[in-house]
This record gives sequence, C-alpha cells and structure tokens, in this order.
Amino acid sequence: MYRSHSCGELRTSDINKEVTLSGWVQKVRDKGFMIWVDLRDRYGITQLIFDEERTSSDVVEKAKTLGREFVIQVKGTVIERESKNPNMPTGDIEILVSELNILNESHTPPFTIEDETDGGEDIRMKYRYLDIRRNPVKDSLMFRHQVAMKVRNYLSEADFIEVETPYLIKSTPEGARDFVVPSRMNEGQFYALPQSPQTFKQLLMVGGMDKYFQIVKCFRDEDLRADRQPEFTQIDCEMAFVEQEDILNIFEGLTRHLIKDIKGQEISDFPRMTYDEAMRTYGNDKPDIRFGMKFGELNEVAQHKEFKVFNDAELVVGIAVPGGASYTRKEIDKLIDWVRRPQVGALGMVYVKCNEDGSFKSSVDKFYDQEDLSKWAETTGAKAGDLICILSGQGNKVRGQLSALRMELAERLGLRNPEEFAPLWVVDFPLLEWDEDTERYHAMHHPFTSPKPEDIPLLDSKPGDVRANAYDLVLNGNEIGGGSIRIHDKETQALMFDHLGFTPEEAKEQFGFLMDAFQYGAPPHGGIAFGFDRLVAILGGQETIRDFIAFPKNNNGRDVMIDAPANIDQGQLKELHIQLDL
Repeated sequence: MYRSHSCGELRTSDINKEVTLSGWVQKVRDKGFMIWVDLRDRYGITQLIFDEERTSSDVVEKAKTLGREFVIQVKGTVIERESKNPNMPTGDIEILVSELNILNESHTPPFTIEDETDGGEDIRMKYRYLDIRRNPVKDSLMFRHQVAMKVRNYLSEADFIEVETPYLIKSTPEGARDFVVPSRMNEGQFYALPQSPQTFKQLLMVGGMDKYFQIVKCFRDEDLRADRQPEFTQIDCEMAFVEQEDILNIFEGLTRHLIKDIKGQEISDFPRMTYDEAMRTYGNDKPDIRFGMKFGELNEVAQHKEFKVFNDAELVVGIAVPGGASYTRKEIDKLIDWVRRPQVGALGMVYVKCNEDGSFKSSVDKFYDQEDLSKWAETTGAKAGDLICILSGQGNKVRGQLSALRMELAERLGLRNPEEFAPLWVVDFPLLEWDEDTERYHAMHHPFTSPKPEDIPLLDSKPGDVRANAYDLVLNGNEIGGGSIRIHDKETQALMFDHLGFTPEEAKEQFGFLMDAFQYGAPPHGGIAFGFDRLVAILGGQETIRDFIAFPKNNNGRDVMIDAPANIDQGQLKELHIQLDL
C-alpha cells in the first residue's frame, strides 16, 4: 500500500494514528538536528518532520538527500504541530516520520512548482506535466471535470442521450479549413477531422433519437487567439420536434443551472436582442451587457457643419465614458494612440468633455457650438462628468473600432467583473453574408440553417436580407453557444445549396447522404453547440482557455512539449501515397 491517506486529509482528530503517505517533495527545510519536508499530492500538502531524537539516524540521513519534486513514501505518526499554520487545512498536524522510501528522484525543475511560479508561459508549456502539478492549473482541470459532470447530469435528467459520432469524416468546402487525414487503403483520398458533428446529429434526429448530446472534440485549421485552439471541445446538442423557443428555454435552463450550482448566483433574466440591434448598439454580435456605453449614432447632429471628417463619413458614432471628463489631455492622447493601432485601425478620435457645470469642451470646438455638443451628449446618454469618444468612417468598420474601444475602456474602468454574469440571446442573424474575395454569398452559420419562413421569397431578390432561424448565447461579451433550427426537407435544402453557389452535382457529391435522408421522414429539428472550453474559462473567472485544457497548443498551433506537428518518415509517406516536393 503506497498510502493510507492523502496529503490533504489528516486533521487533529487523526493524532497518534500510524499513517502512510506518498507524494512529491514541495520544500525541504534542514535545521541540522531537525528536517521539515512539505509533501504534496493532488489533494494538498502535509508537513513531515525528521527529528534526530525521535527518528532513526539512517532515516534522517536519507532525508538530507531529498530534493524538490522527489517522489517519496513515508510512514509515521500524526502528531500535533507546535507552530500551526492556519492557512493550510493540514496546518495543525505533522507526521513524525519513522520510515522513508525514495520512489523516484527528480532533476531540479526548470521553474518552481508553486502557485506564483517563476516560469514563463513558453517554458511551462514545454514542461506542461510539471505545470499541472501547480494548484492553479490542477484546480482548473478539476473545475473543468466538475462542469462536464454537471452538464452531463443536467442533460441526462432532461432525457438527452449521449451518442458518439465519427472523427474520420468527409471534407466539406464550407466553414473554416479542415484538418485532413490521408487514407492508406484508399490511394489519393483523405478523411477530414470534424469541425463539428453537424450532419451526424441531424441524421440522429432522422433516426428518431429525439434528444442527443455529446461533449465532443472538434478541429479547425484556423488562425489562433488566446480563446482559440486548433482542437477544442463542444457541448453538442440536437432536438427533434422543436421550435426556436423550445431550444432557448432548455439551454437557458442549463446555463442558469450551471451559474447557480457553480457560482451560487441566481440568473433570472435572459434578455434577447436581434443581430441588427446588437450591431447598431454595441458594434458586434456578442456584446457585453454588464455595463452601458451604448452607441449613439450622431450623423443627424454632427454632419451639418464644415467639419469634413464627419461630413465625408458614412457613420459618425460615439459612446459616453462614465467619469471620463476627469481624463487629462495626456490620457486622452493615449486613447487616441490606442485606436490608431493597426489592430484597431481608426484614423483618429474626436472627444467631448461633459463638465460638471453643464458646459462642454471638445477637440472640435472650432466647428461646433455648445448647443451642438449638448445634442451629442443627449444622443450618447452622456452625463456631467462623462467623456464622449467619437469615431467616424465606413459603417461596419467604424462600429468594430468603437466596439474595441468600448471593451478596452470597460477593462480600464473595472466594469468587467468576472464574478458578475450577464447572459444574452442574440437572434435573427442574416442567413447569408457576402464574401468580397470569392464574390458570392456564404452561410453565416452553416448551409443547414433554416431561413425564417416568411423571408424565403427574398432569397432570389434580396438574399442579404434573409434572416436565419439562428441564435447565439452570449455571456459576458463571449459567444458561448450558437445554433439554429435546421432545414429538414430536401427541396429547401437544395434551394439553399443553389444560393450558396453549389451546382446540383456538387451538392449531391458533398451532401447527398443528408438530402437522401430527408426523403425518409426527417422531423423538424434544431440544436445548439456550446464552446465548452470557453464556458469553463468564463465560469472559472477567466477569458483565456489554455489553463483549462490539459495539453494546449501555443499561438502557432504547436504542442511544444511533444514537438508537434512534426515531419513524417519517408516510408510512412510512401505508404500513404504522398510525395512531398522539397
């Protein structure tokens, strides 16, 4: 038996017990006549004591050879600690060691295995197995497990069935780039790793499974950010005989349950906002509604004077920054520099200080009088003491720039409290979006999303105006889930493929299996997929997902620990019928 108890388990009620513990050496303090060792495992830390008066000399000598991260087993007696540590659950006791076994020695680790480590991100990713020993990472992985269990329990109790779908599937031209896998047995042909189980879960509805879910790994070969990985996990769900309202109610319930069970907070309100309203009011389709700073469109009250910058703009739009009138000119100049960064791309920023006495001071006083500026304040909802920040330019572009500024200012003002949760449904997305590069429409979500029935006649005349039966669940400015009511008849699906530029032959080659299935009694159905990594991170008070993934990739999509991706042996390439031109 390697251990009778864990290192986080023993208390004063265990005093005088003979115990066996195993774990890693966290720290050694050698006072010559007495040695203390902090022994760590997944459950906590217990202090060991080696005393020359009470411990045999050979055990004491062996203890003097211990180094950080040695794996050891000890036997001894639980005794009361003279200098208690109230910050540790085991801080009232220690183990008087009678027997020490070194199970494995360790090199000195490249960074300290402590909550506040001296290791940078790159070195910690290279030695991720050591990083996992630290409490912040270990606790994040345990938290992920707890969330997964709560999701499984909730959906299972709601009669959902978890079904595994294939990982080796067919590549499709829609969406992000696929990761492809060569087939040795089918020369020149390739599988793709799934970006989602979309078509399979629809086929499960045709198969009568009625309520399906899966916590599933998905893959996208796309540019990476802090909240993206080439492989990620979804809570994938589908339901038959449902309308949009049914799905929103079920998954409001799941979200409400998770926030209450994990964070102890009651969420009663799940407001809804159309895509058009979200873009007009916040400049993006996943607004953070924990704070205000709504957009005020100023064209009518700003394009009547001789200020060419505004007069030439498609859109003049501003936000009111609470308390911002106290900013110095230097602080405002730094904001202007921030919006001019290539990542944001604004050419500049106009500002108005709303003074406490009701007067206004702006960077364009030469062109606008107090009455004009008062109208700007009214349009943006600015109050005395606020700062109005105004950008102008091409409509969609400037909305994105102001949205970025809004989020940056909220971060600086401490308005994005990670312990506050504000969910939001965004609905009525466009069905199609125009792609300038390919000069054709693409599905905003995917080609299986149903159009609003009343908008179907617009597909021929005004395809960009057709709304989708689609919905996103936003939490604290992050899209955590997205889904739609699906097309479930062959004729509408064929019509959709036609408007996406597929010939009938291409549609049959790519998705013939799905269209065939629709001829055998496909029920009305719809679903949603949650980004599980992101959901866990937000519930854990973070917005980056890496620490909630056991072995994440870096920003270049590399696993620096195992050095992947890597070259393949020429013999393997030959077997796969692949010849590289080097």
